[in-house]
Amino acid sequence: MITSKDNETVKHISHLLKSVSYRRSCSQFAAEGVRLCTDGVRSGFTPQIFVYTSSAKEKYPEEFDELSKRALRVCEVSREIFQKISDTKSPQGFICLYNILDKRSFPNRIYRGGSYLALECVQDPSNMGTILRTAEALGIEGVILSHDCCDIYSPKVVRGSMGAVYRVPFEIEEDFPAAIEQLTKSGVPTYASTPRDAKDVTQINFSGGVMLIGNEGNGLTEKSINACSVRVRIPMRGRAESLNAAAAAAVLMWEMLR
Repeated sequence: MITSKDNETVKHISHLLKSVSYRRSCSQFAAEGVRLCTDGVRSGFTPQIFVYTSSAKEKYPEEFDELSKRALRVCEVSREIFQKISDTKSPQGFICLYNILDKRSFPNRIYRGGSYLALECVQDPSNMGTILRTAEALGIEGVILSHDCCDIYSPKVVRGSMGAVYRVPFEIEEDFPAAIEQLTKSGVPTYASTPRDAKDVTQINFSGGVMLIGNEGNGLTEKSINACSVRVRIPMRGRAESLNAAAAAAVLMWEMLR
């Protein structure tokens, strides 16, 4: 039973939940909650550490057995300590630490068809999590992220994705416009979502390709728009000028895949 907030494991978990730079330096992230912990295991990943409270063990015995058998290290902490490190308002008493999942390279598959998403400077973790969740639900085969997107391993992204972060292939591009330009030159259809000089997305005959979604406030950069082969927009009615980034991504993915 760990009861001290100065315990090294407790401090490690707390830093992982709060600090992007710490997550990157350790190549680990924390998943909190029964579903997210078990989703990681059921998606084929091994918890480096599984932390639990005694009340959570009693409340979720099957999940506890599953996680404790797969984890490399298992630690019990007091309820008070768990509440101090938790990132949620109503902690369930389970946290698993997983190694960072930058593991699946898929750009070569893009050349063989399929539908992909590319996100440039998406900053809201809630948007990012929702977009990943929707991408998995609709069958997107992979997501390209610009280096200045919010951290895909932040607790809000992991929670919002409902486990999709484990299963949707993704990779981070340091030079996002250059990567899109290379795809376009290689004959891959690339679609810039922008209201300027664009075709209605409902009028496009999609046959795979890459759909680009930009920053919540500023949209796509000019470099990324110019790197694409087609510009598309969502036709709007009424007085609404724009959609939330996650809502726009859902509409565009649906049209792309239907």
